[in-house]
This record gives sequence, structure tokens and C-alpha cells, in this order.
Amino acid sequence: MKTLLFYRETKYSFFLVLISLFTLSSCEDFLEEQPTTEIDANYIYSSEAGLKSGIVGLYSLERERYETGTEDYMGSVLMSSRSDLAFSRTGYTGLMGRYERGVSPIDQGTNFTSSLFWDHYYSIATKATEIINAAEVLDDIEEESRNQIIAEAKFFRAHSYFYLYRMYNNIYVTTQSLESAFDVINDKSSEEEIFTLLNDDLTFAIANLEWTDTFGRITKGTAKHVKAKVAMWQGDWIEAKNQALGVIEGPDSPHSLVSSTADVFAGDRNNSESLFVIQRNNELAGGGGLNMMNANYVTQYFQISGIESNNEQGGRGFSRILPNRYLMGLIAEDPNDTRDDDTYFRLKWYYTSGSNFGEEVDNYAPFPSTDYQNYYKRMHPSCIKFAQEDGNQDSYLITGNILVYRLAETYLIAAEAIMNSTGNPLPYINAIRTRANAAPLASVSQQDILDERARELAFEGQRWFTLKRMGQAVIDFQMTNYAGDGEFFPANLGSKDPRENWMPHFINWPIAQRDLDLLGAGYPQNDGY
Repeated sequence: MKTLLFYRETKYSFFLVLISLFTLSSCEDFLEEQPTTEIDANYIYSSEAGLKSGIVGLYSLERERYETGTEDYMGSVLMSSRSDLAFSRTGYTGLMGRYERGVSPIDQGTNFTSSLFWDHYYSIATKATEIINAAEVLDDIEEESRNQIIAEAKFFRAHSYFYLYRMYNNIYVTTQSLESAFDVINDKSSEEEIFTLLNDDLTFAIANLEWTDTFGRITKGTAKHVKAKVAMWQGDWIEAKNQALGVIEGPDSPHSLVSSTADVFAGDRNNSESLFVIQRNNELAGGGGLNMMNANYVTQYFQISGIESNNEQGGRGFSRILPNRYLMGLIAEDPNDTRDDDTYFRLKWYYTSGSNFGEEVDNYAPFPSTDYQNYYKRMHPSCIKFAQEDGNQDSYLITGNILVYRLAETYLIAAEAIMNSTGNPLPYINAIRTRANAAPLASVSQQDILDERARELAFEGQRWFTLKRMGQAVIDFQMTNYAGDGEFFPANLGSKDPRENWMPHFINWPIAQRDLDLLGAGYPQNDGY
């Protein structure tokens, strides 16, 4: 069986997509551009240079989810909007984040996620498989080069299938190429099949990638980090521990925590903590277009007279998804914690012109104000992790690199894995707290892990997956008690309240009916839909 029928577009014109992607160069030193007239199927799959172009195409495809403009660039922020840490204020992302949409196989929100996630990651996995299978049989190529190509492609295949599994559960995986792929898929893959593929691909990637490479390319550390995450989903705490410690303490690992929370998201994110960074620079060929990721997370403070949008306060915001009171309360538990000190989150806004220049804005103080809706729109604390220091402060759209995986999460993986196996987890969770100037813990529980992941990793796209991994009881409790802001935003009570709207079967996303229609009659929808 093949995966062709998963895609409406790919099944018609796989090669045309390759032409459009493989002419691009995602990062400096990736590859020289190839004129479109020189690109053909023989070039792509029958030459070393063509296969390397194919790898560049995978990086370009990975970036597409962040730069696709669907509903205010929903694909880049959707997973954060649906967590227990977010208040989803408005727009279609708000509808999704409040579980008003994306909750049945036929609603428009599910169709959006079909394109932004299901089609997107199956497309990457399929193209990666084509590259792997071609590279394995190619003559006239140095073995080291062959293994590098296959390692990067296998990482992207594993990364894509892992994302799909965590989101949808009922998925189909394959290592077969697209050619002659017209068999109907009648059943999902078993967990054993899924995890065997993930682990095999990541083991090969770890063995054949280097610790360092051109900034933006995945490395041995990236693959080990993801393999540790896969192991946690299997409950293999020893493997998760070993992979995480290999990145943190391995003798050849170049990775270390940066010295302060202010340094984590500074500049282009090219630092010792970064494990995977989506590079976005519209001045580079293939370097990506614009995105609205930061704007979704920052308020429209500039609508207050006497304050203009400026990069120092987080750039021009659109105020779609905001940190909720539960998250801000977790950080405020330690008054010395620097993560709410204009590093990860901005709590206060300041006038930039007029007679009040430099003073703190207090238009809607004290909160709760009778004008609470404008408070949330214009003055609410905001996540500024994805702000761009040199971005266009008059535009919602910026470039800016996007940090996907970083060492702080590896430390928290190590702490959780050690807590569930052998050893002392305290040094690893306390390394994160000490860096944030928070008091160290004297003991570690699952709730401590969950809380510290909230403080450190909020709005980085991992939270919903963490809740699901920890189990039905955990995600049900967190969502029904903390999602949104409850009584503090009365307009969103009742049918707009994610705490009320959450249903246990939402632990798996619905597979869009239009995708099921391309599969065999027996292919299973997720339970509850």
C-alpha cells in the first residue's frame, strides 16, 4: 500500500511540487540554486546534487506551515491556542482555541487543519520517503554523502509522522515510494508499526548526523531530542533519559543553556541552546516569506493614544492568543522569576510619545475593569518570544527565525525521565529555574514537571501534546479547570468557554471527512466523532 490517496493535490502532481521547491535554497551554504530548466525527475532522483536539492525542499516545506496565511496564519499558533495556558480572544483562531470549531469531521476548522497539518505533514513524509529510497540505490555517490542525505530525510519523515500521530492518533505510515501508489488504504497503522518506523529513522539520523552543521539544519542533537520525546510517548523512560542526557552532557555535544532568559530568544536564535530553528529571511533565496506568529501573541497596545507599536515592547500585535491568568499565576509564584520580566512575557506597556512619554500605561487599571474587553485587547500581558528585534514595527507581518526545539525542553525531558526511572531529577529541573532566577525545588512530582514546562515552554507549540501524553485524566483536568480565563472574561462564558466546551474525545483531533473520503471504507475515524 502507498500513501498517495492521503493528498488531494499530491496525487495529481508530485513532480510539479518538487520543481517549485527544489529550486530554492533555505539557508546559506545549503546548496547553490538550480535553474528550473535543469530540474527534471532524472536530476532529482538520479544524482547526488538532485537529492541534496530534495533535502533543501524538505526544509522549505517544513517552513510552509508558519508562512501560510490561512485565517491570520493560524497554522503557526493553533496548537498553542488550544492549550490550558491560553486565552483565545477572537478571530477564527479564537473559535478553534475555544473548541467552537475544529470539533467535527465536517466543520470548516477541521478542513483548515486538514490542509495545515494532515496534508502538510503527509506531504513532507512522502517526499522524504522518495528521497530515502532513491538515495539508497543511487550509484556514483560517496557513502558519507549518501548517509547524510538519508539521515536528514529520515529525520523529517519521523518528525512528520510523530506530529501526525500525536495530533490524530489514527494514522497510516509507510516506507514505500509513491510510484504506482493507487492502492486504497483501509486501516490505520498499529502503534508498533508507527513507533518502529519512528525509532528506526531517528536511530539512523543520530548515527549519521554531525553535532554541528550550518545554522538551521538539523543535527545529531535535534534527532536525539526528538527520539527522547518519542521514548516518553512509549513510556520508555530509560531511553528518554539516555537520549536527553546525551544532548545535555555528551562529551561532543556543543549545546548548553544560555545564561539568562533574556538571551534565549534574542537576535536570530543562533545560540548554544537552539536545537532546531526555522530560518525565515525574505532577503535570501528560498528563505521564507512573512508570518504573523508574533502578532497573534501580542496585544494591540498601539491603539491607546500616546503609544505607538515598537519593537522594544514586542512589535505590532494582533491580540488573538494571550497568556491566561493560570499561566501568569504560575510564573508569579516566585517574584524573582525573570520569565515575566520582558523576556518571555511582557506585563506592562509604556507611552512612547506625548506628555506621558516613558510612563506606564494604566488606561484600564485596576483590573478587572468595566471595560475588560479593551483591557484584553490592548493592555493584557503578552508572549513576546517570537518578536523580531529588527522587524517592521508598523506591520503585523515580520520575518524572524522561529525556535522549534531547544535545550531547556531537553533538561525538562531529562528531569521527567529520571523521576520515572532512576537518578536525581533535581539538577535538571533546577537548572531551568536557576537560569530564570527562581528558587530551586527540593523535590519533583509530575505536577512540578507540568508547571515548569508551562513556565518555560508556553506558546512554543508543545503544551497540548504534553497534556495528551500525560494521559486522559491530566488533559481533562487541566482543560476543564484552566483553559481560557473563565469569569474574568464574561463575554466568553457559556458556549464560548473552552472549559465548558472541552470533551474527553478531543484528545484526538477529528480526521476531516474529505480526507476519510480518499481512504478505504473501513478506515477508522477517531472515537467520538
